[in-house]
Amino acid sequence: MSPIDAIREGLTAAVDTLAALDFDVLSPPERFAVLEMIETQQRRLTAIAHVGVARLERFEGCPPLGIALADVLRVSPTEARRRIRNAAQLAPRTTLTGEVLPPVLPETAAAWRAGELDGEHLRVIQKFFRELPDHVPPTEVEKAEKSLAQKAAVLRPDQLEKVAHRLALHLNPDGKFSDEDRARKRGFVWCGGQQVDGMSVGRLIADPELRSELDAWFAKFAAPGVCDPENPTITPSDEAAERDSRSYGQRQHDALKALVRGQLGDPKLGQHNGLPVTVIATATIQDLQAKAGHAVTAGGTLLPIPDLIRMASHAYHYLALFDGANGRALWLGRTKRIASADQRIILHSKDLGCTRPGCDAPGYHSVVHHAAQDWKNGGNTDINDLALACPPDNQLVETGGWDTRKLPNGDTEWIPPPGLPMLKGGVNDYHHPERLLGNDSDPPTDDAGDPAA
Repeated sequence: MSPIDAIREGLTAAVDTLAALDFDVLSPPERFAVLEMIETQQRRLTAIAHVGVARLERFEGCPPLGIALADVLRVSPTEARRRIRNAAQLAPRTTLTGEVLPPVLPETAAAWRAGELDGEHLRVIQKFFRELPDHVPPTEVEKAEKSLAQKAAVLRPDQLEKVAHRLALHLNPDGKFSDEDRARKRGFVWCGGQQVDGMSVGRLIADPELRSELDAWFAKFAAPGVCDPENPTITPSDEAAERDSRSYGQRQHDALKALVRGQLGDPKLGQHNGLPVTVIATATIQDLQAKAGHAVTAGGTLLPIPDLIRMASHAYHYLALFDGANGRALWLGRTKRIASADQRIILHSKDLGCTRPGCDAPGYHSVVHHAAQDWKNGGNTDINDLALACPPDNQLVETGGWDTRKLPNGDTEWIPPPGLPMLKGGVNDYHHPERLLGNDSDPPTDDAGDPAA
């Protein structure tokens, strides 16, 4: 028996024993004591896992570490990246010469290994140091890290957050922040996916330059009556401005939409993956006729059909139409013949994103992949032999030992290198939730003709 097998059996037996515990036979104080014991051991196991995460390295056929960890543990890529970042701060480090260095947060790491902290404690401490200005002396930083780790071992995360706030004010009483301090905080992210009603929530932290530029834009284009979806104009009459019932936030949203829409498709923007920088949307003719349902963009956004029809009044958007019954391509807007750009649009519409199982990269972030036989090995650039793959996954086929093939129904199957059972192959259903609902529609086949014709 290998050491890992022995550990697995012992740990499983201990958990089985605990699972058989009857809480009803315990006194109320003992129940709290058991829960505290479980929590401490869970935290210790998490700390041990971080040591393993810090030692991960890529091998032939292995996707990027964040994706591989997410696939093997069946966690989200965001969670996998968070664990990798945590491990980098809490696990011992090794120099190129083999010298062992303490963790970036040594006192926090010690409390973490002892099971005294949970993820919320850690996030409070990480946020404290992320927002600490550069001018704070290193000796004060070390004292602050030790103090926060000690307090975290006896306080709840919400209590620790208040302590961290007071300590930040003590170390930077004048509130001085350099340009570099501010630059680290800038960013814009979507907060999760689309909501049930199709709306999206984002979080923007703007530097002074962007704030000043947006202020200037909003002053003109977020004024009452301007960029009103009900009456699009940039020179509204006084009556139109008075009738505008939008809130200030709604007017700013519409002004921002007008700014982006005015840029998309501009030839000066060049191309992205062989296509103009613009919106690519896929819809069925049945949904367009009914003015209901959703189109799907190459970014994975669900776009209500009425919104798609309204967008069609603006230039530089690409629309591919498919038959809702069998998925056959019916029409490709803004094209006249089969060409490289046209094939890319059909692939956007068919695959919707990277075809490797579990990958959530949308079409905008994917490239064309020869699924049947690579072009350099004699493969043809025919639409029925192509698929979408994000650049890291495409590289898995190029140099990582993975293989792909086209199934009879037109799906792309990914085959991992032999002898690596932890790497999952198969077909990617992430971009096609309708498959999970038992959609038995017949996809297009070679007998039905070229789907891009």
